[in-house]
Amino acid sequence: MEDDELKAILREAFGDSSSDSDGEASPERRELVQFNHSNSEIGRPQSIFGDNSIWEPISEINGLSICRDFLSADQQRSLLSALEKEGYLGEASQNQAMRFGDLPPWALELSRIIRENVLLSDNSKESCLFPSKLIGREPLFNQLIVNIYQPGEGICAHVDLMRFEDGIAIVSLESSCVMHFSPVEDEVVGKCQEANHKCVTSAKIPVLLNPGSVILMWGEARYQWKHEINRKPGFQNWQEQEIDQKRRTSVTLRRLCGTE
Repeated sequence: MEDDELKAILREAFGDSSSDSDGEASPERRELVQFNHSNSEIGRPQSIFGDNSIWEPISEINGLSICRDFLSADQQRSLLSALEKEGYLGEASQNQAMRFGDLPPWALELSRIIRENVLLSDNSKESCLFPSKLIGREPLFNQLIVNIYQPGEGICAHVDLMRFEDGIAIVSLESSCVMHFSPVEDEVVGKCQEANHKCVTSAKIPVLLNPGSVILMWGEARYQWKHEINRKPGFQNWQEQEIDQKRRTSVTLRRLCGTE
């Protein structure tokens, strides 16, 4: 695809950029451009500039998709460097950081390329990625969480708080892991059956999150399925192989309810 054709597509989808040919870019835009140049252009969506970015719907769960090659190795290092410069990875005792409202440049870039990848992906379907009402909202995300997990640390089964709107993105860095999804109703059924002294095994759907991948959750995947990561010994296996446990960093992007 020629550059002029690509620019025309992006202009039609998103409008003109914050800077025009006659004026100077805003300070925010200059900061973003500088971030792109100094971080190996992390913002370039690979679905446009290469053939590596493929969205894979998780067939068992409506509204759950993963892009396994969302960020290249260089882009992952650039993102980790940006996190380190902002102090997210500074102290070993600090394993979580949140931000609301105005997001930092690197998070805005992640939001932008998620939107562009969804809109421009050749295999984009409303049923497996984000529906138009979500991907077209402004801002796409306005809240982030950076989590750092040491070997053996994970997250309990949960559904994200209802204070956040539909549509969640999770970017994985550093270490692979298996995230398990289980239906919310299993918890209710399990309690009922437990009262009758019956054993019920919840159906869990495993999804491998490799470094550089991003998963999107909306609709049923966001509200009707719990997700968890058990990184204790014996629980992290994929294709009959145990995953080597290393530090894992994740970036979760969401949008608060009631925000414009």
